[in-house]
Amino acid sequence: MPKTYELKLGPLTRQLPLIPLNDKVTIASFVLLGDAQLTHYAAETLAKQIAGVDFDYIVTIESKGIPLAQELSWLTNHDRYIVLRKSVKDYMVDPITMPVSSITTSADQELVLDGTDAKRISGKRVMIVDDVISSGGSILTAHQLLDKVGAKTIKQLAILAEGDAADRDDIHFLGKLPLF
Repeated sequence: MPKTYELKLGPLTRQLPLIPLNDKVTIASFVLLGDAQLTHYAAETLAKQIAGVDFDYIVTIESKGIPLAQELSWLTNHDRYIVLRKSVKDYMVDPITMPVSSITTSADQELVLDGTDAKRISGKRVMIVDDVISSGGSILTAHQLLDKVGAKTIKQLAILAEGDAADRDDIHFLGKLPLF
């Protein structure tokens, strides 16, 4: 098996290291953090796809979706975006938590929404944005958490859909990422 996977996204090419998660599954490790060029390209492309869609906030999941949410918010003229954290922080007011499972993390996790942000997005139209959607566990949990606080999820966006996620019709993505 090769040691890298070549990802082509529009005019951009990246060599992604192949990382075994266990005896049966190896992933091509896509890390958006620090890649300003790819972040900007992906955000511009997604912004074009959602042009004309009425929404109030972009919501992302800590941490690799943050640069995409930042850039996409800027390009769509939204002053603020919401980050679902993976642990409760001391600064949070009345945090709301929900357990989550993810393909890339072996430990138990939770998604946490600051109560201040929960009030801000209650009754609002939101888009969930992430770098990669794979098993869909994180996105599903994010959707459930947002439903719990009264936000209406109108779209789910990602740069890449990994494995079977590429066959889903409820997410919008720019490229496919195989599992090995």
